[in-house]
Amino acid sequence: MENRLQILLSEEGTEAEHVEQLTGYLRRELLQLDVDDVTSLPAGAEVPPGARAVDVAQVGALLVTLGTSATALREVVGAVREWWGRCRDSRPSMRLTLGDDVLEISEATPEQVTEAFDLFVRRHSPGAAPSGEASRGEVPP
Repeated sequence: MENRLQILLSEEGTEAEHVEQLTGYLRRELLQLDVDDVTSLPAGAEVPPGARAVDVAQVGALLVTLGTSATALREVVGAVREWWGRCRDSRPSMRLTLGDDVLEISEATPEQVTEAFDLFVRRHSPGAAPSGEASRGEVPP
């Protein structure tokens, strides 16, 4: 099982400080869980020449080292989902990457987010079928 989950948060037309603040709040919440580490990553996104900063999506990034706990991914994804649900004024877009698997959330209902996160966790649970195959008792999409 992969043990490093990358989380990218982005918001169009917002200040970098706001995204940094949101990322910091999420990092503090994730550090409360049974994970080995949560590291803030430099965004690395430079503003293209001639572009105004407000036209560019501001990005915050975290790298979560899950450790060996079988439930760490489920706990982290649950915390991210709850955190996202509390961002009522403006919900940032999210991109979660674990190994070669990517989950992107932007304009979605809370129900769609819950469903997408549950599927993401199931794909990485012990005994999950390889990508593209349904495990026993699962109906392929």
